[in-house]
Amino acid sequence: MSISSPGPERNPSTVKVDKTSGQGKPPAGGAKPAAKAGGGKPGGGKPGAKGKGRKPVTPVKVSGGRSWGPIAVVAAVVLVAVGIIGFGAYAAVQGGKSWEDKAADIKGIVNYRAQKNPQIDSQEHKGGPLTYVTNPPVGGAHNSVWQNCMGDVYTEPIANEHAVHSLEHGAVWVTYKQGLPADQVKALSDKVEGKDYLMLSPVANLDKNVALQAWGYQLKVDSADDSRIDEFIKALRINATKEPGAACSGGNTATGPVTAAPNGTSMNK
Repeated sequence: MSISSPGPERNPSTVKVDKTSGQGKPPAGGAKPAAKAGGGKPGGGKPGAKGKGRKPVTPVKVSGGRSWGPIAVVAAVVLVAVGIIGFGAYAAVQGGKSWEDKAADIKGIVNYRAQKNPQIDSQEHKGGPLTYVTNPPVGGAHNSVWQNCMGDVYTEPIANEHAVHSLEHGAVWVTYKQGLPADQVKALSDKVEGKDYLMLSPVANLDKNVALQAWGYQLKVDSADDSRIDEFIKALRINATKEPGAACSGGNTATGPVTAAPNGTSMNK
């Protein structure tokens, strides 16, 4: 009897293996190529698919607030530029105006030239006391000698007949009511003293505190501080003359009314 002794373990040299899914079962529907990991698309290739891929990136909201500092600087520069241009245009317009237009712009001024009154328009020389249609007078017949008007300040009334001749030469005659407070008189004196084609004197029975006269023009105001006084002087001094180039020096310097001399000539009292 032969005893079969254990021999070497038989191992098949060739094993036939059917195609499986890796789990011992054949894949359904036949063999298909396995999908590549990730499929080359974020999130595993299928929309909405969950997994351990990249997390969705939440957009970061960036603040869009404006920087107002530079805007304010630019706005300020524009405003300054507009102001400069506007002032330049205004100055150009004002500079282009005639003295008559500047006079017409003064509130309260009276243009007696426009009235064509022969008693005011007359430039005739006459001796002795004369009667005028306005107080103080702004034109008309007058004495042959003018009143000195080189910035002269007279503390007593002067003769109308001489003063009107000065107006004809281009002077502005500044007058004030007698009894005006000293500080107001001082303010007027400061505007007149030492300036050519200006003179200052008190006038009796003046209906306003201050009155300014140029040939054919008059302005009456209540105070020596009224800004229109300077406007009047600036617009009409010399410009309102009826005899351009005529002098203001070398005239009468005395105060008081004129009286007729026995020989028919006129002289100061």
